[in-house]
Amino acid sequence: MNDLVRQHTGLDDSDLEWLHLLVSEWQLLSDLSFADLVLWVPTLDGTRYVSVAQMRPNTGPTSYQDDMVGHLVPRGRRPMLDAALDEGRIVREGDPEWRDEVPVRVESIPVRREGRVLGVIARNTNLLTVRTPSRLELTYLQSASDLAQMIAAGSFPFPAEQVDMDAAPRAGDGLIRLDADGVVQYASPNALSAYHRLGLAADLVGLHLGKATTELAPARGPVDEAMVKLASGWAPREAEVEGGDGVIQLRTIPLRPKGTHIGSLVLLRDVTELRRRERELMTKDATIREIHHRVKNNLQTVAALLRLQARRMDSDKAREALEEAVRRVGSIAIVHETLSQNLDERVEFDDIADRVLAMVAEISPGRVTARRTGRFGILTAEVATPLAMVLTELLQNALEHGFGPGESGTVEVGATVGREKLIITVQDNGRGLPEGFDPQRAGNLGLQIVRTLVVGELSGTFDMVPAPEGGTRVVLELPAEA
Repeated sequence: MNDLVRQHTGLDDSDLEWLHLLVSEWQLLSDLSFADLVLWVPTLDGTRYVSVAQMRPNTGPTSYQDDMVGHLVPRGRRPMLDAALDEGRIVREGDPEWRDEVPVRVESIPVRREGRVLGVIARNTNLLTVRTPSRLELTYLQSASDLAQMIAAGSFPFPAEQVDMDAAPRAGDGLIRLDADGVVQYASPNALSAYHRLGLAADLVGLHLGKATTELAPARGPVDEAMVKLASGWAPREAEVEGGDGVIQLRTIPLRPKGTHIGSLVLLRDVTELRRRERELMTKDATIREIHHRVKNNLQTVAALLRLQARRMDSDKAREALEEAVRRVGSIAIVHETLSQNLDERVEFDDIADRVLAMVAEISPGRVTARRTGRFGILTAEVATPLAMVLTELLQNALEHGFGPGESGTVEVGATVGREKLIITVQDNGRGLPEGFDPQRAGNLGLQIVRTLVVGELSGTFDMVPAPEGGTRVVLELPAEA
């Protein structure tokens, strides 16, 4: 719609925003009218109309088999459009049109904003299935007529009331028509069923909806007054009401077709099962987070016990082995701590990588600087845990074997995310690889862990080569979808 309006018309951005607001709401008008809606806007030179939006009803057959958006019609070909635009009134005169052997009643509704008519809505009703209307259909049609008059007067939609139309209730979900005092004149079967689920034992017709809703809701005090105003329909609002065994979502639309409040439409939907499933998911998420939190605590306890044991060791090798185990357990604990703070099983791995860098850098405080470049992005828990261990082993290996006692330098972890691969590098400027070193056969435990995790769990590749400017460069390539 933006392109069509800017290409063919003289409307400004504020006018376009009003049309967007109208189009976001007009599914309701289409459903209440049982009719297709096409929005026509006059071109800049005033000689033609361009159709910029179209809506088909959910409550009846369509009048247009083809998409009308983008069509241009010369002025004069459709007199009802001309009359609605020029006179600023709803035009219903004229005989039905025949389209593909289907009779169609056409009406034109001017779209007004701040006293100016921006365009015209053509309302097209398929008359092929017309029959004696029921009470529900009569209520729908009367409500549609009231909304059409409000559009023509520029009082609908409501600019201050932004509605998420994907989540808002629709006419078919449940509809209640109120008079000017907030008393129910009509309630659709779905609406009545929803209120019965809240605990209403009587019929809705004749009840003051605000008071009846307040009695069904468990809250008391100031909330009661807000609920009375909401369900009385004096202002366009949305809310949820929970009572008895049910939860219903309400949306009120005041009806002021001639500037005077004559009543309201209340759209409602029974969202009991939806909210129950959401609560179950929240409980499940909370349980999973609690499990990750407890695993993290248990791992930290294990690390603390290993650290205590290491301090009691007389053998330097035994002490070093236990300290390595502490760091391995710690890297796993970092992942579980991060998962315990998330709503899903995905983590921002950059934070984990930075914490692993800080943890491993404690091996040589002040001598070797460790830093990260690039971004890992968001990874699943199945990838984050082994990758954290791999980084721990590679950093630990670089600090222990790349630099001798008293030597200083840097270790850099780089990450590049491509369409198919995540490429990770760990590079130091230390003493480099020994003569004849084969990373695929080296027997120390750290490299064995790296090879097993990279190839076996992460389905990637691992290589260790001399760095171009001295030192050692490790390259990991992992599938990006991992």
